[in-house]
Amino acid sequence: MTAATATTDLGEAYSGYLDCLADADEYGATEMAIGLLDAGVPAERVLLDLVAPAQAEVGERWARNEWSVAQEHAATHISEQVVAAVSAYAKPRPTGGRVVVACMDGEWHALPPRLVAEVLRLRGWQVTFLGASVPAAHLVSYLHRYDAHAVALACALPMRLPYAHRMIEACRRSDVPVVVGGRGFGADGRWARRLGVAWAPDAPSAAELIADERALRGAPPARLAHLADDEYASLVRRRGELIDSALAELRERVPAAREYTAAQLDATVSDLGHIVDFLAAAVYVDDASLFTEFVEWLSGILGSRGVPAGAVVLPLEHYAAALRDFPRAARALALGCAALPATAR
Repeated sequence: MTAATATTDLGEAYSGYLDCLADADEYGATEMAIGLLDAGVPAERVLLDLVAPAQAEVGERWARNEWSVAQEHAATHISEQVVAAVSAYAKPRPTGGRVVVACMDGEWHALPPRLVAEVLRLRGWQVTFLGASVPAAHLVSYLHRYDAHAVALACALPMRLPYAHRMIEACRRSDVPVVVGGRGFGADGRWARRLGVAWAPDAPSAAELIADERALRGAPPARLAHLADDEYASLVRRRGELIDSALAELRERVPAAREYTAAQLDATVSDLGHIVDFLAAAVYVDDASLFTEFVEWLSGILGSRGVPAGAVVLPLEHYAAALRDFPRAARALALGCAALPATAR
């Protein structure tokens, strides 16, 4: 055991742990976490003050184009193994009821909810972790089979909010209270409140909320009366048409786009689809800030990869022209354009 792994200073251990992730050193990362546990650091602190912030930094390095997708996946796998090792070391015994933890259908960021699951386990709950992308029907079937005290659902991407809402309502129809978390509900949980569901900003808060059944069931009703005008449903129906027409205009106005490789074409279609999906989610919750935050993020991601921010303007303008009769979508698109750097417009 090295001096680094024997330290109880998580600040000191953090840089070493990141180095292990950068070097794809699974054994070194695991040794470091176990060394902290041997030195008396509580398992919950190792998970929340070492693994969680390191994984957030992994995501930032990918966003800044400092790490490839392969490096990000390798680092995530190592952190998953470390979480398993910490859980095996702690061996908590359940004293409470069953809590089911799962990712929303279509959500593949499974490590954050896994950390929540392990914190709940450390605090005495009998936890079933269902992992990434759980279809709503399968989750409800599971809840019918097992008597769950609560279900904790994670959503990392706001574009999944309409699906999240359907999943939340399906759980409630099974009379199982729901708590949600993840960046997909907004940094302050504002979109969880719009959907009328209890929200926790982190794992300890989720544990406290789940232990307080009155608070868990006391979320205010959803505020979605605006959906009666059918704008969201109409926008979703036009998704394929919007992507196709935006791609056609891109090829017409940007000659280089006609020579895209298959990989470049796939990436472009994916980006065009994400723009529509985030726009639809903003319409669903009636909050244009959801879309503007995405546009700013997308512009930053593309910029880190050498793609000028102006590349985002063309599809936004195309969608604005196509959706001029969609008031909430048109407003979000206008604000999205305004959120881009002045040099891009």
